[in-house]
Amino acid sequence: MEVDKGGGTEFGFFTSRLDKMIGWARKFSVFQYPFITACCGMEYMSVACAHYDIDRFGAGLPRFSPRQADVLFVVGTISQKIAPVLLTVYEQMCSPKWVVAFGVCTCTGGFYDDYATVRGIDHVLPVDIYIPGCPPRPETVLNGLIMLQEKIQNQKQEV
Repeated sequence: MEVDKGGGTEFGFFTSRLDKMIGWARKFSVFQYPFITACCGMEYMSVACAHYDIDRFGAGLPRFSPRQADVLFVVGTISQKIAPVLLTVYEQMCSPKWVVAFGVCTCTGGFYDDYATVRGIDHVLPVDIYIPGCPPRPETVLNGLIMLQEKIQNQKQEV
């Protein structure tokens, strides 16, 4: 629904409410694809257990095909050899899509100071949320997920 106000066209009441509704629905249906390469994978799995209950945020069912996922959780160290594979996985995801860097090795390269390690996955693909830690505590992961949900809900929907 478009409303003409003399000089131009603006989206009306119905469209703005529809954006909020779609954002709310996407916020609580986060289908994640875990790309796990190192030790942070153990902490990633602990967030899914009943004690932390990631399912209450709508992110309880990981997908093991990038074509079915909308959030890419990159967990662990990314080497120069695996970076093209990570980029291919990202390109196979449908839009809209988001990326979470999980752990200090994923965010900055960690304590690895060598030619074989990517110094942060933001050199390979765009990152939406960084969750630092070695490994990050489950509470930190849940906080990062809440931040991602806010970003998803407030994102302008494509027309």
